[in-house]
Parts: sequence; structure tokens; C-alpha cells
Amino acid sequence: MTHPDPRTPAPDHAPARRAMPGAFPGAGAGGADVPDPLAGRRTRRGATLGSRRPLPERPPVPASAAWRDGDEPGRRQFADLGPLKLESGGRLPAVRLAYETWGELDEDGGNAVLVLHALTGDSHVTGEAGPGHPTAGWWQSMVGPGAPIDTDRYFVVAPNVLGGCQGSTGPASTAPDGEPWGSRFPLLTVRDQVAAELRLADLLGVDTWALVIGASMGGQRVLEWAATAPERVDALVAIATCAQTTGDQIASFHTQLAAVAADPRYRDGDYYDAPDGEGPHVGLGIARQIAHQTYRSARELDERFGRIPQGAEDPLEGGRFAVQSYLDHHGDKLARRFDANTYVTLTRTMITHDLGRDRGGVEAALAHVTARALVVAVDSDRLFTPAQSERVAAGIPGAGPVRYVRSDYGHDGFLIEEDQVGRLVADFLRTSDQPR
Repeated sequence: MTHPDPRTPAPDHAPARRAMPGAFPGAGAGGADVPDPLAGRRTRRGATLGSRRPLPERPPVPASAAWRDGDEPGRRQFADLGPLKLESGGRLPAVRLAYETWGELDEDGGNAVLVLHALTGDSHVTGEAGPGHPTAGWWQSMVGPGAPIDTDRYFVVAPNVLGGCQGSTGPASTAPDGEPWGSRFPLLTVRDQVAAELRLADLLGVDTWALVIGASMGGQRVLEWAATAPERVDALVAIATCAQTTGDQIASFHTQLAAVAADPRYRDGDYYDAPDGEGPHVGLGIARQIAHQTYRSARELDERFGRIPQGAEDPLEGGRFAVQSYLDHHGDKLARRFDANTYVTLTRTMITHDLGRDRGGVEAALAHVTARALVVAVDSDRLFTPAQSERVAAGIPGAGPVRYVRSDYGHDGFLIEEDQVGRLVADFLRTSDQPR
């Protein structure tokens, strides 16, 4: 079977360039135009930035937006999994995973699907915003009744990753001494995260997953599942991910970690007693801005924003271009829903990700995967490049050729191009139902 050449430009469907007075033009995937916090202020040279009406101050950014014990659980369920010895030699004395489920598990347990989220995702894959869930599900079109992963047919499980900040054990959760782990939280690897998820599967009575699916950091865990417990994964879908982190990726991740560490309010990770507005939100926001450039393509950023000023701001008077406002928005947005230590912990797991560690190398590890496999790349992805997906597909015996999502949106195409991703997954599930 042939597949699209990733070097061929995707059809141009980027929004037309525009700048909305007093508002930020576009907020990326799942976002909307938001008020410009610099409207009506003066630049450093003293020039007034237009005549827009000053907007009310936003509430201060919390020191941490982690879910804490006592908060509204929403749809979360919790699994206490006992102590866990870590790959680094450390130990967590007690591990808890928060998770959500949809659908019903068959009597034979053969219809279970595991959905694994990316870096700043969580267990709330699908569902409305509400108590305990300030935002709607991040993959609404993929999971639900009649969706590609049909909850009328499958029992779907989505855990918040070990090291996360939405109910699972992580640096923001409570250590045995009653205080947040903070700087004392140990180094985790993707392999440790999968070890915890294996225990969750045991607790739920799932011997074998009909499908394990994830993208980006979630895709790294998909591959680790298939290498760690091949007998427990019938099929896998690995989207926009890799089997081994590259030097280029490590370099980008390093600058993000440096941005967080350079914020004096980070306090080496012990900031949980800080009042709102006094946490490390500046460093976390800068880290997100660095990352966000790799989440979108150069073509999209240029065609969407180009060199358009933000509203009435004049870059020659110290004002911003629209693309700067866009990045500012995404930095602020993440700081209001995430946790700096969690960002550091999970970024480090991606830095150390290597499927071939202690397995004779990446190709040897992939060769032992027995699952049927669908490997998906986004043709404009500059974070997890198509070449990395090609390596994964070439190494897994049960994988066909890489299937391409054609998008101007870069890495975020796995979230934005819902129709393309949905068709690929639905077609794969139909063929996976057939005998080998």
C-alpha cells in the first residue's frame, strides 16, 4: 500500500491572516480569541497602544493548578497500587493513579482499550467541562458512542500518567510526611509509568488490551507497553511519536527545563506554599512558549500570523507582533491549568525515553513487538518527525507502512485533524477484528 509523501505540501487551509482589535487572533487547538492584556497600556517608549478600552485584570495565576486531595473528583476514579521500585533505583512508597472509564468490560475482558495522553493532557479524554474538569475532553471526536473508539462496543480506560498532576502520584501530590513531594520527587522513566499502568490493568481485570493508543508522549508509552508486555497488547496505534528521543528533541526539552529552573519563584521545586501570583508561572509559561513552536509548523505560523502587529500595538514602539501575543497566551493558559514540577518531571521522562535501553537497541526491541500496529505521522510535524515514525513502522513486524495525516498544523495535527485521525483508527480497528 502506498502512502502520501510527507515532503509534499498539504493543502492550504490555514486561517487567513487577521488581527482582531483588543483580542488575540486565535488560541490554537481548542482555544478562542481572548482579551489582550496589554490593551490600552503604554509601551516602554511611552507610546499609547491604541485607544482600546482597558480590560479588567485577570485573577492571579495559582502557584500550582494541580488537582489536590479534597478537590472535586469529577469522573475520576482512583487506584492505589502500592509501592513501586523505579528504573533509576529509587522507590515510591505508595502509587496512586487517577483514571476514567467509559463503556463496559465484556465478561471475557476482550474489549478493553487503553488511551494514553500527551505531556499536558489528563484522563479526561471525552466529556463535558464541569466540576473537577475545568475543560472539556481533549479527544472528544475519537472516543464515545459511535466514535472511532466506540464506547458502546469497547471498555475504554484513560489514566492520568504517573508523575502527572491530575490525581495521580506526582511531585504535587502528598508524600508520606504529609507535605507535597516537590523537589524530593524521584526521577521517572516511561518504563516506570508503564509499570504502574500494568498494575492498573491487573486491578481492573484486563489481561490483554484489544488496543493501546496514544500520541506524542502517550505514543512513547504505547511502544513501551508493547515492548514490556507484548502478550498483553493485541493491537497498538502510535501517533506522532518515537522509539528513542533524539539529540534535537533533548536540546528543545533542555531549554524548557532551563526556563522553569531560572524562575526564582520555582525555588528548586518547593513552591507549593506560595500564594496565588507568587508561583513559577513565568518560567512555566516561557517553557510552554518554547514547546509550542515545535507543536505548530513554520508554514502555519507564517501564513496565520506573518508579521502582523497585535491589534493596535506597534512593534517599532515596543509592541508585539500577533505571533508573540499568541505565544504569550499559550504560556499563560498552561500556567493556569498545570504544575511546573509536573512539567519538569514529565519532560525528563521524554528526555530519557529509549525503547532499546537494556534490550539490545531500538531495532531489537521493536522486533519483539507482537501486536498489530498502526503507526501514524503528521507530515508537517517538526517535534516528532516522520522519519521517527518510519523507523518505528520498519521495526515492528506487525506494522504496515506509516500512514500520514496531511496538515499545516504540525505536531498538533494529531488533535486538530480529527477526521483524518478518526478514519485511520476506525479502519484499523475494523481490520484488527479479522483473524490473523
